Amino acid sequence: MIKSIKAVAAAALIAAVPFSVHADSHKGGVEEVLVILSSDSLQTQGMAMVLSNTMAQQGAKVNVLLCDKAGDLALKSYEAPALKPKDVTPGQMLRGLLKQGGEAKVCALYFPNSNYGKDDLIDGVGVAMPPEMAGQMLNPKMRTFTF
Repeated sequence: MIKSIKAVAAAALIAAVPFSVHADSHKGGVEEVLVILSSDSLQTQGMAMVLSNTMAQQGAKVNVLLCDKAGDLALKSYEAPALKPKDVTPGQMLRGLLKQGGEAKVCALYFPNSNYGKDDLIDGVGVAMPPEMAGQMLNPKMRTFTF
C-alpha cells in the first residue's frame, strides 16, 4: 500500500514538473504571442481579449489578428453589449491592450469583404499582410492562440 502511494506521488510530481517550468518560463524574457480572433461570439471575443490583456500584464508582447466579424472590434463605430463582471466590451478590452503595448491588425480580407476602409479603424490598428502573419505563425518561438 505504501509503495503504491509513493509511486502515485512520484508520478504526480514528475507530471507536474513540466507544467511548473512552463508556467514560469515567460519570466526570463519577453514571450511573444499571436492571438487570432475570428469568432463573432461576444463571449468568445471577450475571453480572447481578457486572456490577451492578462498575457500582456504578465509581460508578453501580444499580437492580435482580427478576422471576419472580429475585425469589427477595431472599428471606431464599434458597439456591443458590455460583458459581466467588469462591464466592458471586447472592443474596450482591445483598446486597453493597445494602451499596454499590444498590437492589433485586421486580416487582409477584412476590407475587401466589408463596407469599411482603413479610415474606419481606431488609431493603432493596421492591416495584416499574409507574408508577415505567416512568418509569425511559423516562428517556433511565438505561441499562437485561436478564438
